Amino acid sequence: MKLQLTETAQRLIQEHATEIYPDECCGFLYGHETEVRLVQETVPVINSKNGDKRRRFEISPVDYMRAEKYALENNTSLLGVYHSHPDHPARPSEHDLNQAVPYFSYIIVSVREGKVADLTSWQLNEANQFEEESILQNQNFIHHN
Repeated sequence: MKLQLTETAQRLIQEHATEIYPDECCGFLYGHETEVRLVQETVPVINSKNGDKRRRFEISPVDYMRAEKYALENNTSLLGVYHSHPDHPARPSEHDLNQAVPYFSYIIVSVREGKVADLTSWQLNEANQFEEESILQNQNFIHHN
C-alpha cells in the first residue's frame, strides 16, 4: 500500500512531535483509501501511558471509541495512528508491534534533539510483522540529517 499525507496533515504530525518532545506524542490518522491511502486529517490525543512517556505511548480505549465515532460522523475513515520516537529511529519497536492491529497505518516520526529527523509508515503483513509502506512525499517535507 502507498500512503500520502496532505501537507497540512504532515505539518501537524511534525509540529505535535516536536512540541511534545522529549516525550512520545500520538494521534489518529483520517482520510480515504483508493489506490493510495490518503491521510487528510490528523487528530492528536493524549499519551495516556503511566510512567516514562519518553519510550512508550498508549492511547486509551475511550480515545479509540471517540476516534471511530468521529470517523463515522465526519464521513471519513480511521486509517491509523501516528506517534514519535524521541532520539530513536523511525522504526517500530517490539512494543509497537505488540500493540498493532491489522489494516492500520502506523506513522512513526523520529525526533532528534527536538527536530524532526525522519518519518516512516508501517503496516502489519499476513505474518503479523511490520512492513514499511511507501510514502508519496510532499515537496515540503522537512528532512533533517
